[in-house]
Amino acid sequence: MKKKTPNYHIRRLILSFGHKYRHTTASRWLILAIDLFSLTLAFAVTSLFRLRMVELPDWPALIVKLAAFIVISTLCYIGVGTHRGIIRHSGMYDIYKILISNGIACLILIIFNFINNNHTIVANRFTPSYNEIIMTFTLQIVNMLITRLFLQRIYNDYIRRQHVTTNIVIYGAGAAGVIAYNALSQDPAHNYKIVAYIDDDRKKRDSALNGIHIMHSEAVLNPTFITKNHIKTLLIAIPTIKIERKQDITTQALDLGLTVKSVPHISKWINDSFTVNQIQNIKIEDLLERESIKLDNINIVREVVDKTVMVTGAAGSIGSEISRQLIQYKPSKIILLDQAESPMYDLQFELRNNEPYKQYADHLEFIIANVKDKHRMEEIFAEHRPQIIYHAAAYKHVPFMEENPYESILVNVFGTKNVADLAIKYGAQKFVMISTDKAVNPTNVMGATKRMAEIYIQSRSTEQTHFVTTRFGNVLGSNGSVIPLFKKQLEAGGPLTVTHKDIIRYFMTIPEACNLVLEAGAMGDGGDIFVFDMGSPVKIYDLAKKMIQLSGLKDIKIVETGLRPGEKLYEELLATKENNMPTYHPKIMRAQVRKYPLDAIDRAYEEMWQILNTGNDMQMVGKMKQIVPEFKSNNSIYCQLDK
Repeated sequence: MKKKTPNYHIRRLILSFGHKYRHTTASRWLILAIDLFSLTLAFAVTSLFRLRMVELPDWPALIVKLAAFIVISTLCYIGVGTHRGIIRHSGMYDIYKILISNGIACLILIIFNFINNNHTIVANRFTPSYNEIIMTFTLQIVNMLITRLFLQRIYNDYIRRQHVTTNIVIYGAGAAGVIAYNALSQDPAHNYKIVAYIDDDRKKRDSALNGIHIMHSEAVLNPTFITKNHIKTLLIAIPTIKIERKQDITTQALDLGLTVKSVPHISKWINDSFTVNQIQNIKIEDLLERESIKLDNINIVREVVDKTVMVTGAAGSIGSEISRQLIQYKPSKIILLDQAESPMYDLQFELRNNEPYKQYADHLEFIIANVKDKHRMEEIFAEHRPQIIYHAAAYKHVPFMEENPYESILVNVFGTKNVADLAIKYGAQKFVMISTDKAVNPTNVMGATKRMAEIYIQSRSTEQTHFVTTRFGNVLGSNGSVIPLFKKQLEAGGPLTVTHKDIIRYFMTIPEACNLVLEAGAMGDGGDIFVFDMGSPVKIYDLAKKMIQLSGLKDIKIVETGLRPGEKLYEELLATKENNMPTYHPKIMRAQVRKYPLDAIDRAYEEMWQILNTGNDMQMVGKMKQIVPEFKSNNSIYCQLDK
C-alpha cells in the first residue's frame, strides 16, 4: 500500500475544511486583522533592514512607531473599505482601494513627520523617518496583494467545490475578453480553464493576455487543436461583432462539436457590471439574424405622426410588433383590433404597463372584433375614422386552411375586402396590407386567398385612398413557425420533424419585417406591391441540425414526415410574369404585377361570394383557380381540379 505523504494529509485537511465552509464569506474584521498583521510584518522587516542587526533596538520607540502605523492605517483601511471586499472575488477595484488607503496613510505620516521636524511635537526617536514610512507601506502594499492572491488560490484550488474542468477558448482579446476571463475565473460553481484567445487583429497575434496566447481562428478552430486541448466551449467576447462574422465563427465551432456562448452587449449588463451568469447560449435566431435596417424615420414620421392609425390582427406576431414600433412615431391614436381575446389581453397589459410604451397608454384603443363582420367593422370605422390602416389580420397556417377553405376565403379575402371598402368609404389616406411569399404561384388555399386579397386591393386605389401591399416570407419566432416547433420538440427530447429533407424557406426577424412594412407603407403611392430582400434561403433540415447542435443534446433524431397538403419545397417572392424594380431602400423592391380590369374583379368576387354561401369546398377552390390561374395545388385533394 502506497504511503501517504504529509502533503497528502494537509491537502485532505484543507479540502475537508473547504467543503464545510465553501459558501462562507470571511468576516471583514478578520480581513482587517490580517491586513494589520501584515503591516506589522512589513514594519518589522523595515526595522530589521535599517538596524542591520548592528544597533540595539530602541523598543519603546519601535512600539510607538508601530502604534502610529497601526492607528493611522486602521482609520484609512476602514475609511476606504479595503476590508469590505470578498477576497475570492478581488479585482482591479480592490487593488485600487489598497493603493489609495496605503497612499493616504503614508501621506499622513509624511506630513506629520514634516510638521514634527519644524515644530517638535514629540521626540524624533518616536516618529518614523521618511524612509521607514515609504519602505513600510511599499512592503504592505505587496503583502496585501500577495495575501489576496494566495487566499484566492486556496479558495479556487481547495475550498471551492470541485467540478470537472471545462476547457474554453475566448473569441476576442479586447476589454470584453478580459472581463469574461475574470468572470469565468471567479465563478464559484464551475471550473473553467481558458486555453487560448482568438482574435482577428493581426497586431495581437503571438501576444499573450493574462498569460494566455492570442491566436488566429484557423490555428484554434481545427480538429487537431480542439482534440489535443480537449476544448468544450467557444465564448464570443466581442459584443459589437459583425453579424456575418458571428455567424461564421459560430458555424465553425458547431461543426467541431463545441458549445457556443456569447457575452451580451454592455447595455444589457446588470448594473453596468458583468457576471458569468450573464453569458448567453447562442440561439438559432443569432445564426439567421441580419444587420439592422436603416430606416428613413422622417418619412415614416411624416406618414403617421398626429394621425389615427388602425392595426388589424394587432395581437398577432406581426401586428403586435407593428403596434410597438408605431408608438415611437407618435400617432394621435392607435386602434389595435383583433378577434383573439387572450393574446389581445397580453398585448394590452404589455403596452399599458411596460416601458417605453406605457407613457402612450392614453393614445391606445384596444378593440375585440373580427374583420369578417362587416357590420361591426363599420361601427368601428364610423366612430374612429382611421387615416392609416395596417392590415395584418389573416389566417396563415397552410395545412389548416387547406382543410378549411371556407374560413380562409371568408377572412383572408372578404375580411380584407370589408376593411378595404370601409377605408375608402370613410376617407382613409392609406391601406397597407401584409401579404406573403405564398401568394406567389400559390400551391395552397392560404396562398391563393392572399393573392386574391392582393388583386382586390391593388384595384381599389384612388386619389384619396392609396392601397399598398407588402410581401415577405417567414418571420422568426412567429406563431406557428418552425423554430418554436423545433424548440418544443427539443424540450420533449425529440425527434425534430421536417416535412422534406430538401425544403427551403426565407426567414426574416419580426422587427426587421415590421420595419420594412412601415417604410414600404410610407413610400407607396397606390397600387404598389413591395417585396422585401429576404436574404439567402435556409434549408429547414440544416436548420434542425443547427438547433440540435446549439441545444447540446445528443442522439436527437430528425424525422421526415412528408410534405403537408398545399406545401411546396421552396417559396418565391415574384411570380413568373412579374419583375421587380428598385426603390430608394436597398431591401425594398417594387413588383411589376399584372393589372386586372375593375369590373372583372367585382364580378369574379361576387361569384366567389355566392359559391361561398353554398359551402362546397371543391367549387370554392375551383373558382379561386379561375381568379388566380397560376394557383396549382400541390399534395392536396384539390390537385384533381388542375387536370
